[in-house]
Amino acid sequence: MAANTTFSLRSILEKEKLNGTNYMDWDRNLRIVLKQERKEYVLDQPIPAEPAANAARAIRDAYERHVRDEVDVTCLMLTIVEANLQKEFLNRRAHDISNELKNLFQKQAQIERFETTKALFHTRLTDGNPVGPHVLKMIGLRDHLERLGSPISQELATDVILASLTPAYDQFIMNYNMHGLEKTLTELHGMRNSAEQNIKKNRSDILMVKKGK
Repeated sequence: MAANTTFSLRSILEKEKLNGTNYMDWDRNLRIVLKQERKEYVLDQPIPAEPAANAARAIRDAYERHVRDEVDVTCLMLTIVEANLQKEFLNRRAHDISNELKNLFQKQAQIERFETTKALFHTRLTDGNPVGPHVLKMIGLRDHLERLGSPISQELATDVILASLTPAYDQFIMNYNMHGLEKTLTELHGMRNSAEQNIKKNRSDILMVKKGK
């Protein structure tokens, strides 16, 4: 079962090799796979110096495991990058490859972070559009910033989302600020869907009254 799970997860890495424009997604998928295999530490920790011959068995075992895992991770990384990068890193270790790729594509990460932040703070709900997909989109942008290493607090994310709503939600915003400060973003999403239904109902009631006149 474990072997099947490993094979299944590794298949996500084979779909798109690192090509210079997809580093953030590639690195995230690689770390997901290595976390499942208990080998993610290889990317972040260099191989320590070889223990002395009289070192404790546990220390030698840990060192030997690190060496084995490093070989596995290095080979995996070399199979999921395009040929030009493969040749460049052919004789390097996983930890060094990870650091060099991070430096190489840092500018890409900065641009992606800027565009995501811009989208989060400028997205606005427009009249007539459902609130559910809008809120989910903004939660997704906030989560993406966290994956990029630039998390924003739930409180700030909540304020940004509330500020993105139309004036029709002013009453909901006032009620939320008075009574809902401890709600998670997921709970906020549910509350907002309920508010949307109430707004639609109120509009229908108003139309019926006007028609009655």
